[in-house]
Amino acid sequence: MIIVTGAAGFVGANLVKGLNERGVTDILAVDNLTRADKFRNLADCDIADYQDKEDFLEALVGGDYDGEVEMVFHNGACSDTMGGDGRYMMDNNYRYSLTLLDWCQAEGVRLVYASSAAVYGAGPGFREDRACEAPLNVYGYSKFLMDQVVRRRWSDLRGQVVGLRYFNVYGPREAHKGRMASVAFHCFNQFRAEGRVKLFEGSGSYGPGEQMRDFVSVEDVVRVNLWLMDHPDVSGIFNLGTGRAQPFNDVACATVNALRAASGEPALSLTDLRGHGLLEYIPFHDGLKGKYQSYTQADLGRLRAAGYGAPFLTVEEGVARYVNWLLAHSA
Repeated sequence: MIIVTGAAGFVGANLVKGLNERGVTDILAVDNLTRADKFRNLADCDIADYQDKEDFLEALVGGDYDGEVEMVFHNGACSDTMGGDGRYMMDNNYRYSLTLLDWCQAEGVRLVYASSAAVYGAGPGFREDRACEAPLNVYGYSKFLMDQVVRRRWSDLRGQVVGLRYFNVYGPREAHKGRMASVAFHCFNQFRAEGRVKLFEGSGSYGPGEQMRDFVSVEDVVRVNLWLMDHPDVSGIFNLGTGRAQPFNDVACATVNALRAASGEPALSLTDLRGHGLLEYIPFHDGLKGKYQSYTQADLGRLRAAGYGAPFLTVEEGVARYVNWLLAHSA
């Protein structure tokens, strides 16, 4: 059996779908469906069973799954980077993950867990090195602490343990995230509703929409997870981005032009988007000041050295594919 936590969430649901496409259905899906509409992410997936995240942890510690599990993909977490309840964040993200790590080690079960590029804070370095890590919010700190535990135990670990530091992931099955959904998702909905998209004005040394992130398609995130499943000898803490920073303006252009292409209209340049009033810049959110990553770019050296050689989708490629998926799945 394979366990996927956060299975009704963004990355988790895409991973369950990816496992299904390989013919794997003996999956225990673990999540919290207090927000019931998340069930839609699993409606076209095949699983063996579902369990609430609190019931699951109690059953796990109680020995209910001893000897039955091949691998755990741990993607369950509170990902609200603006969340102010540090106690909940640490309990949900750090303590829960630590309990899973302890159980996997005791049982000799392989573990791939979601870390985050939020551990790096404002940068400027984005390589898996303690000198580069300075989280700006409690979410990033909760992920950072888990990585630190894994590092301290490194020489004593049994079997595969991998922490994946996700950069800015976008793609299908993220609608439930609301304001925490990707820039591409919001641009898609804004353009369809209002005929224009909105990005933040400049901040720091960056002009309007010129803040740069490493935007990675969830398709690539799933591919890396499944590659790790095929390579049980690979362990470590790895960045998972494209290795290529692109400005938010690129995401806006890619989204609008994919929608225009679907309507038979020609692509527009950034200058044209601005000139036609299709791109609007709004004031920077006060709650993000001092906690915002204006630039991220994954150093993929360790992942490539571990043997992962597949290319990553560019923003233009990945966003176009995502827009087509959204159009096909829009009510």
